[in-house]
Amino acid sequence: MNEREPAFGVPADFVADPHKVAAVKQQLIDAGTRFCYAAFVDVHGIPKSKVSPIHSFEKMCNGHELYTVGANEGMGLAGPHEDECAAVPDLDSLIVFPWDATQAWFSADLWHNGTLYANNPRQLLRKVLAEASDMGYRFDLGMEPEFYVYKQDADGLQPITRTQFKGPNACYDVTLAAESQSLLAVIADYLDTLGWGLYSFDQECGRGQHEFDFGYADALTMADRFVFFRFMVKHVAQAAGGVASFMPKPFADDFRSGAHFNMSLADEKTGANLFAPGAGQGTALSRKYGIPHSDLALHFAAGVLKHAGAITALTCPTYNSYQGLTAQGELADFSWAPILVVWGRNNRSAMLRFPMNRHCLENRAADSSCNPYLGAALTLAAGLEGIRERMDPGEPINTDVYLMGRTALKQAGIGTLPPTLLHALEAFEQDPLVDSALGTEFKNIFLAQKRKEWERAFLYVSAEQREAMLTFI
Repeated sequence: MNEREPAFGVPADFVADPHKVAAVKQQLIDAGTRFCYAAFVDVHGIPKSKVSPIHSFEKMCNGHELYTVGANEGMGLAGPHEDECAAVPDLDSLIVFPWDATQAWFSADLWHNGTLYANNPRQLLRKVLAEASDMGYRFDLGMEPEFYVYKQDADGLQPITRTQFKGPNACYDVTLAAESQSLLAVIADYLDTLGWGLYSFDQECGRGQHEFDFGYADALTMADRFVFFRFMVKHVAQAAGGVASFMPKPFADDFRSGAHFNMSLADEKTGANLFAPGAGQGTALSRKYGIPHSDLALHFAAGVLKHAGAITALTCPTYNSYQGLTAQGELADFSWAPILVVWGRNNRSAMLRFPMNRHCLENRAADSSCNPYLGAALTLAAGLEGIRERMDPGEPINTDVYLMGRTALKQAGIGTLPPTLLHALEAFEQDPLVDSALGTEFKNIFLAQKRKEWERAFLYVSAEQREAMLTFI
C-alpha cells in the first residue's frame, strides 16, 4: 500500500501512516497472526469488533470496517436511519493473544461523518486527557481488578478450589491460593508475556475471589488493558472448566469485587510524579494535614470528593454495585466497602485514601463492572477542577469511619455515597461537570440506559421475596 486510503467518515490525515501499518502487519505475520480485532466498547465496557483476516489488515487500519453502533447498548445513533461509524485501530495498543498467536487485538477509535465519534467511551476519555495535557499533565492510572472463579456442580455455583473455607473470610489464605495455582499461574504467565509488570496476585476475602496487581500506565493504556484483562481472565477460567465473574456482588454474604483506581498526575515533559511531596502548587495543605503528598494531590482529591456522587455512577455502574457498596450487609462483620465521602491518609474505610507506600490517590469506590474509560474520564475532570480552583479537601478522617454513628458523621459534615443506582443517577444528572466533561448527549444516553437497568431490577419480584412475604401481611 503506497497511499493512504480513507474510508467513509475518516479524514485522510487521520489514517495510519502506511509505513507503520506495513511494519505492524509484518510483525503480526512473523508472530503467526491470522485474524485481528479492532475493538471498541459499549456503555458497559464490553468489547465489540468484527474479525479481519490479516490479508485485509490495511483496510482495517484505514477504517473500512463500518459498524452500526446503535445496535450496541448505550452508544447512541439508535435507529436504522443513522450512518455507521468507522473503527480505526490504535496501532500502539497491539496485543497478540498470549494463548493463541493467530489472533491479535487493537483498541479502536470510532469515526462518524468525518469526526471522532463523541459518544465512544474511549473518545470521552481522550477528550479529558487532552484537557489535562493542555495543563501540562499526564494522567497515570493503576487498577486492582478483583474477580470470582466458580465451577458449576449439582449444588450450584461453587468456588473452583477443592477446600471449602469455613472461616470469617478467606483473605490471603495460602491453602486456597495454592489450590488455585493451575488457573492463576496461567493468568500470571500471560501478564508476564504481555509485559504489564505483574508484581503480585492473591486469594482475596471472598471464597473463590482473586486479585491481580500489575504496573500502572497512562490512563488510556490502563483502560485498554483492563478491558482486555477481563476478556483474558474469562477465557482462562473457561479453559479450566470454570466461570470467571466480574459481577460486583455475586453473593450477599461474601465480599464485593472492587477495582480500585490508583491515580496520579505526571509532568508531561519530564514524567515526574506531581503527587510526590513538594511537587506542584506548594506545600501549605500537605503541611497542614501532615500528608506526604503534594498540594496538587490534595486539590485533585478535593475535586473528586466534590463530584463523588456523579463519579460513582460510572465507577459503580450497575444495580448490583450498590448491593456491594455497603459497610456490612449480610456479612458477619464488615465489608470494607467505602460508603462515606471522605478521605484519609491510609484509611481503607474512606472513599479516598493516600497510600503510604506510593504517591497516588486511591479511589476505593470503583468496582470490577466499571467501564474504565468512563470512570477515568469523569474522575480526571473532577480532579482537574479541584486543581484549577485550588480546592481544599477538608480534614482527613484517619479513624475507622464504620464505627462512627450517624450523629457523629453529621456533626463532622461527612456525606454518604449514593446508596442505590437510582441515587447515583440522580447525582449524575444534576452535576454540571458531567455536561462539560462528557457532553449532554452522552449524559442523556447513559441516563436512559441505566434507568432501564434500574427499573428492570427494582420491579422484579424474586422467588425469595415472594416466599418471605406471601403470607406475611
